[in-house]
Amino acid sequence: MRDEASPHDLESLWEDLRQRLRAAVPEATFKIWLDPLRAVGTQGATLYLTAPDGVRTWVERRYSSLLREALAHSPATQSEICFVDAGAAVGAEGSLSDRGLDLNPNYSFERFVIGQGNRLAHAAALAVAEAPSEAYNPLFLHGPPGLGKTHLLGAIANYLQANAPGLSVRYTTAESFTNEFVTALRNSGVEEFKSRYRDLDVLLVDDVQFLQGKQHTEEEFFHTFNALYEGGSQLVLSADRLPSELSTLAARLRDRFEWGLTLPVDPPDLATRQIVLRRLAREAGVGEDSGDALSELARRIDANVRRLHGALTKVIAHASLTAKPLSPELIAELIPNRSQQEQPTTVEEIQQQVATAFGISRAELVGSSRAATPLQARQVAILLTREATDLSLPQIGRLYGGRDHSTVLNSLRRAEATLAGDADLSRRVGELRSSIHSPAAG
Repeated sequence: MRDEASPHDLESLWEDLRQRLRAAVPEATFKIWLDPLRAVGTQGATLYLTAPDGVRTWVERRYSSLLREALAHSPATQSEICFVDAGAAVGAEGSLSDRGLDLNPNYSFERFVIGQGNRLAHAAALAVAEAPSEAYNPLFLHGPPGLGKTHLLGAIANYLQANAPGLSVRYTTAESFTNEFVTALRNSGVEEFKSRYRDLDVLLVDDVQFLQGKQHTEEEFFHTFNALYEGGSQLVLSADRLPSELSTLAARLRDRFEWGLTLPVDPPDLATRQIVLRRLAREAGVGEDSGDALSELARRIDANVRRLHGALTKVIAHASLTAKPLSPELIAELIPNRSQQEQPTTVEEIQQQVATAFGISRAELVGSSRAATPLQARQVAILLTREATDLSLPQIGRLYGGRDHSTVLNSLRRAEATLAGDADLSRRVGELRSSIHSPAAG
């Protein structure tokens, strides 16, 4: 793995861009949308940025050209912008790979809002951070996306980085582990891969459900798990369900995942949601007099923290653009009651609706055809999937014929560029948006 820009050069480059962006937009716009961005690396002509999910989608859609323009007028040699998940860095040949401890500094125990649904998970994670391999090993956290599992894994890694710098600690995702292993196999670098993962004091792996169905990667992870566990190293794992419910994962891995402590991370209750919203609002520069509006928002969004953040971002942006105060009335106007909210449309339904609208089959939509109609339909479907779901770009790619992160990102850019100059297509996509239920946080 390599990152072409040194940490100091990257920091200087990003600070220069931040100042250019601040001068180009109103201060409120900068604070809400551009200030949360972080530079994580460079590769060739590309600068890689990350941001919270609710911010990143909007910035990619509305401010990509502004970012590229600022980059073009800076001393940097890069000319392209690419958004990646937090914790990612740039690897050899432009691939994305995990960078161990280069996590979002906001992932800390102090910033984690404790509620009834996550109290035990927080306590166990803190115990592991304070005494690796002595408390619970392995620690397995499970629950739906957006509830704070990644935050807790990141908090453990950041705590150890600050308080036990002598320990070798690595945070990764099952997807990154898989990609690194496949790359190692292709490049005959398996021994280097093994040494990178088996000579650790602490290994934290997010979203282990993505190991399912990858026989060779499962085998390698099994041996990695055994080597670390038998060597007394700490393992912390997360998934979207219990180990026993990972039905297509090898039984011997499911068994090992349950050797230690398994804990759920449940959705936040009303009081916790209110605390989360107050903190997010304070960080976004929203005044203290918005308490009633935040309470109303907390009552209307009972899903996860990610949806809360997205919903708050949406109403703050609307209030800023329309010069309306952040009030319970504005919340009621923008965010439907839970009883009014439909179930989110599935990706399969999005694909079918788009395929029907373009007069092709769903198989053609997700297939490899480069003909004009299937290609444009696929780009539109990927755009609508990105807008209507919480899926990451790699997850979307898997649902569209196994395409990779960069291909999905390119499809999004092409769809947006085409929509900007094609009134007929823009109208058709608007009709599709109306028929596709987008979660309130979108």
